[in-house]
Amino acid sequence: MALTYTPREQIEVYRFSLPVTIIVPVLAVFLQAFLPLRFPFFSIFDLPLLVVIFFAMARRSQVAGLVTGAAIGLLQDSLTHQPIGLYGIAKTVVGYGASSLGVKLDVESVGTRFLVITAFDVIHEVIYFSIAHGMVRLNLHWNWAHELESALANAILGVFLFALMDRLKDRA
Repeated sequence: MALTYTPREQIEVYRFSLPVTIIVPVLAVFLQAFLPLRFPFFSIFDLPLLVVIFFAMARRSQVAGLVTGAAIGLLQDSLTHQPIGLYGIAKTVVGYGASSLGVKLDVESVGTRFLVITAFDVIHEVIYFSIAHGMVRLNLHWNWAHELESALANAILGVFLFALMDRLKDRA
């Protein structure tokens, strides 16, 4: 499980068709909103976050990562009872970071994907908690054990989900 540096000239940039660009994030947000109601254990996963990370790393454009993260985050915010913008800000930062990292690393390997998803899940939760607790004054409680469990569960799901979503890529 080696992290390797890839020169900028050898990096493949991918595009996605318009239906994929719209349907996959919308489906992830709606599944995230409604599956935990039927299956409470599913609330540990964050499908919209996984989609943001995948699209950002595949496109390898910081602007595309920002826009993807903001759009998916705001759509997710619109389905919660929390103030609008909490997920939007957190996912925007993650989208930018994942696209920036996608340029530097070989993000096609399973080990790299696992580590990247784990790290960005924790970063996302720290940003979300900081904004929600510090700026919006929501009464949230941080639990490291739960957050690490969630990060590992998302990383495992993400590795399989990314393998499925790889089939949706078009070369730029």
